[in-house]
Amino acid sequence: MFKQTLVATVAVYILWSIIDFLVHGILLQSAYQETLHLWRSEDQMHALLMSGVTLFFGFSVVLTYGCFVAPKSVQTGLKFGAALGVGALTGLGSFSYMPIPLQLAAAWFAVNFVKLTLAGMIAGLLVKEPVTEIGGSTL
Repeated sequence: MFKQTLVATVAVYILWSIIDFLVHGILLQSAYQETLHLWRSEDQMHALLMSGVTLFFGFSVVLTYGCFVAPKSVQTGLKFGAALGVGALTGLGSFSYMPIPLQLAAAWFAVNFVKLTLAGMIAGLLVKEPVTEIGGSTL
């Protein structure tokens, strides 16, 4: 059901936003200060774009779970999210082409693994039926 997908997407977005604030806004602040030359200044950052990308990616994760993962359960959602988290290698891939400290890359990988695992758990908790249509269009 599409309503379950929307509710799960909002829950994932809120959770990811909180995690991002805590991790990037507080915990990794000193690492970002040490590499200040790599980042846009705050007045040049595109907060709306970042929020839109976060919302769309959360929707994509939840929709993929709803369409392709069975059986639907919290345990399956956790496994799905963890598999995405390991497969993404976010942070470690960035280290290969960005002059960032390995510790920062490892932190990005760890936080994205946690975020994707929790997103899978939320999808498993809230999406109980396969998603077969979006906005009246059959998949």
